[in-house]
Amino acid sequence: MEIKKSKNISIFKRFWIIINNGLLLFGIRNRLAKMGIDIDPYYWVQEDVEECQEPKIKGDSTEYLLRYLDIEKLKSITSYLPVSEQEKLIQGLNNGQLCIGLEHNNEIAAYMFIELNDFTINNKTFKLKDNEAYLLNMWTFHSYRNKNIAPYLRYQSYQLLKKQGRDIKYSVTQYFNKSSIKFKKKLNSKHLKLYLSINLFKKYYWNLLLRDYK
Repeated sequence: MEIKKSKNISIFKRFWIIINNGLLLFGIRNRLAKMGIDIDPYYWVQEDVEECQEPKIKGDSTEYLLRYLDIEKLKSITSYLPVSEQEKLIQGLNNGQLCIGLEHNNEIAAYMFIELNDFTINNKTFKLKDNEAYLLNMWTFHSYRNKNIAPYLRYQSYQLLKKQGRDIKYSVTQYFNKSSIKFKKKLNSKHLKLYLSINLFKKYYWNLLLRDYK
């Protein structure tokens, strides 16, 4: 009886985390997208609007090394992904995106991509100026979660881009993904616009501006 009770509590806690972080609706949206009905409200975000303090990793931050990842390294750390998704990431590198990661004891703890060229999301094209960049595809591996790794890596990407003369950083945040919204707010990010993208069976597309926060 005690074992069953502890399992029920564990399941309840996991379910509550999903609801509290807004991931239930996010998950439902992803399920519908797999069926060909992709309804995606999302924020167009400017990150690092004001200077923010460097986030602290839980533990010894000197044990982490920031590095660029090449295609071979990317292949080795994304084997958990479906082949189609892995190929998209590789294609991004081939098209000029940057991939940076945090390495700990010869193991990648987290990685993310940086787009420097014009790109298309939900059938809408965004154009980048020479001083702008778009941040995407951040992932923290399970054994390194809850260590403040993602904010630290994001902050380091800001510093790399500033050295390249790119002082304006953009990203997209799904409306239902509360955890991502909270994470970016800690780094002084700001919602600029709210869009609604509708994609039916990869045949019919609408991309509507719902709100401009400027």
